[in-house]
Amino acid sequence: MTVRRSRLAPREVPPGKRPILLIGANGMAREVLDAVRAAGSHEPVGFVDDDADRHGTWLDGVPVLGSLDHVRAYPDAGLVLCASRGGARASLAGRLAALGIAENRYLTVCHPSVQVPRGCLLGAGTVLLAHVALAGDVRVGRHVLVMANTVLHHGNVLEDFATLAAGVSVGAEVHVGSRAYLGMNASVRERTRVGADAVLGMGAAAVGDVPAGETWAGVPAQMLRSWVEPW
Repeated sequence: MTVRRSRLAPREVPPGKRPILLIGANGMAREVLDAVRAAGSHEPVGFVDDDADRHGTWLDGVPVLGSLDHVRAYPDAGLVLCASRGGARASLAGRLAALGIAENRYLTVCHPSVQVPRGCLLGAGTVLLAHVALAGDVRVGRHVLVMANTVLHHGNVLEDFATLAAGVSVGAEVHVGSRAYLGMNASVRERTRVGADAVLGMGAAAVGDVPAGETWAGVPAQMLRSWVEPW
């Protein structure tokens, strides 16, 4: 919950912890904040958000410090992008790069309930929320968001900025393209491909490839439209 507007004082970072800034003061940011706090290795010092009405407020005990360029005021802080849509995260990453923010500033956030087997690779800026299950040889790109209770089987590849909503189940050797969005409780058959910028609707079951830029829904999933969402 967002509460009171007040003067923001610098937050102290306990010894042994690295500060972290969360990019976006929204509902998804609250879930990412919960994962950061549960992991315990980083201290959340604030949110940044372009919505001026949020500046000077507090969200779940963490201040909203200012707009995106406020990141430069915290050069030692790690960063995580909290937008729920991959296209929005890609846009934020591009804007931060234009501000001179280096890629090594981005942190991977993994809730402590998640076990990452040997052989799995997680890209910078990726977020795995509570009770995500990974089998061996899962490769996850940069700034991927995997929400709670998602299941990833062996050989999965998730490209940069992909988004998997809560409860998604992905069969073995599935390839999910960049900025693709898999809705809550959707499922994908093994050895298939979800193309870049594709959308698989909530509860849908993809039994074959979902082409790039198309929106599919239903059981079995069928195409609803063919265009890229302006995210």
